[in-house]
Amino acid sequence: MRHHPRKRFGQNFLIDPYVIAKIVAEISPQQNDYMVEIGPGLGALTKPLLQYLDHLTVIEIDRDIVAQLEKQFSPEKITIYGIDALKFDFSSLGKQLRIVGNLPYNISTPLLFHLSHYSESILDMHFMLQKEVVERMIAKPSTSDYGRLSVMLQYHFNMRHVFDVMPQSFSPPPQVNSAIVEMIPRPQTQKIARDEALLSQIVLAAFSQRRKTLKNTLQYYLTIEDFYTLNIDSGLRAENLSMQDFVIITNFYDAKSGE
Repeated sequence: MRHHPRKRFGQNFLIDPYVIAKIVAEISPQQNDYMVEIGPGLGALTKPLLQYLDHLTVIEIDRDIVAQLEKQFSPEKITIYGIDALKFDFSSLGKQLRIVGNLPYNISTPLLFHLSHYSESILDMHFMLQKEVVERMIAKPSTSDYGRLSVMLQYHFNMRHVFDVMPQSFSPPPQVNSAIVEMIPRPQTQKIARDEALLSQIVLAAFSQRRKTLKNTLQYYLTIEDFYTLNIDSGLRAENLSMQDFVIITNFYDAKSGE
């Protein structure tokens, strides 16, 4: 399949057979899995996945690649959605989805947030991402990588940095190192925020000015007395709070607002 990578789609095609085999082994596809591949590109993962799967669903925005996929694979083996993954309703595919892909780095963060809305429909996800993004996803509180992405994705998923991938494994080689991440949705019983949209708002506000203290960034939500009640130091910064701390703040404010 010949195709010139397009910068506007952030295309860097995986070409290293060793890395491809390692990714597929990590995914461990089973015959009846409901597997969804985002951005199949030249089929580096598509072909080896179909050696194990009865059927594969793919989402691809590039119409030229869609046309080539349609020529290469029969409808019995592959279902193609020629659409932007950021606009796709993943719940329309059903439950127990296993989602994989070499995600375009220019849209990876908004796409991860988009997928978090469908965590109840997902069994697991394995993605190739910029290594820096993976480090932010799994970062611990009070570290420089810890931020809004860390908190919100850790609320929805248990995540694991699987292994790194060097630039020479792609064509064209990206300017950054990459990494594979595994994401498994956390059980609904562990996701105890009373209002997840409110949680997102509070986390966004807290990290909007990283160097300012919570007393300033969360002044709309909490008074000094509220911080004392919650036993949270208002002089801390957002990066010092755990994901669970943000859930506690969210539930406290939600209850207070409903009084």
